[in-house]
Amino acid sequence: MHKLATILCVMSVSLTAQWPNHPTPGVPRTPDGKPNLSAPAPRSVDGKPDLSGVWLVRNGSFYLASNLRPEDMRPWAAALYKQREDNFRKDTDGIGCLPPGPKAGIGLGAFPMKIVQTSNLVVVLYEYQTIFRQIFTDGRGLPEDVNPTWMGYSVGHWDGDTLVVTTAGYNDRTTIDLAGHPHTEALRMTERFRRRDVGHLDVQVTFDDPKAYTKPWTLPFNFNLIPDGQLIEYVCENERDAPHLVGKSGEEFRVPAEVLAQYAGTYGTAVISLEGGRLMLDPGTGKMPLIAHSENSFTMEGTGVDFVKDSKGAVTAMIQHWTEGDRYLARTKDPSK
Repeated sequence: MHKLATILCVMSVSLTAQWPNHPTPGVPRTPDGKPNLSAPAPRSVDGKPDLSGVWLVRNGSFYLASNLRPEDMRPWAAALYKQREDNFRKDTDGIGCLPPGPKAGIGLGAFPMKIVQTSNLVVVLYEYQTIFRQIFTDGRGLPEDVNPTWMGYSVGHWDGDTLVVTTAGYNDRTTIDLAGHPHTEALRMTERFRRRDVGHLDVQVTFDDPKAYTKPWTLPFNFNLIPDGQLIEYVCENERDAPHLVGKSGEEFRVPAEVLAQYAGTYGTAVISLEGGRLMLDPGTGKMPLIAHSENSFTMEGTGVDFVKDSKGAVTAMIQHWTEGDRYLARTKDPSK
């Protein structure tokens, strides 16, 4: 098994099962007792939409900057990205179990987050690495002379029913996404939170780092409420595996086109396609190439991917080998049928 480490998600389960008979207070219910996720968004005592709850991103991925073109990056940033790409991201922040920095703003994959809203402060608790952010809504501005931190400094204000959050003061030791796009300490992230109804939270995230990129860009995200759910503790320990990781070396294994074509299809929410003689994986936020190591073993941006066949030779599943554990995705659609 070709096992390489990243920080992208393993499937996470909230602690709903720990308190099965303790529904979250204030969540509206249908006559049969189920959460009414389409009910109007709740409001706090000051009339603002209440963003509180446990949320899971629906369209999240750590490959969010993968559609950036080389001309969108400053030359040094493009060169560093290419170096990381060639080395399978073995030296990025997640390998050392470091905090994710601005990646927290894009949902952290399948790890939920919990928002706790008060009149002057919004706290965001992340299941991933059990970290947190404080968003001050008491009228203060960003600090003028900051000591750069992993998670930055955040302030927010209300624009109608939208909470606008500005975060700055990041150190430059993290990346914007798992693909390895760098940033500098000049990075400023702006998030716009709007709770559409009880069960849905829309967030727009804008990244602006003029020292690394030629223009800012904005990405949309949608979060679903996990009603009656809680977070569980998650501790990253994959730094112990870092010395065993390898980067790109040697020539890519050549797989016949007719063999590659067998793998095209849908696996869970991921789509595998064959384009120009290479397999591409699209998790819903952009296509990424798969690098072949054998006829059924590949690498996706530094993460091992194996295709599984049954006794008759039919492809039945894809396994992604995260350091945190394997993720099994059954094949749900075969385009040849």
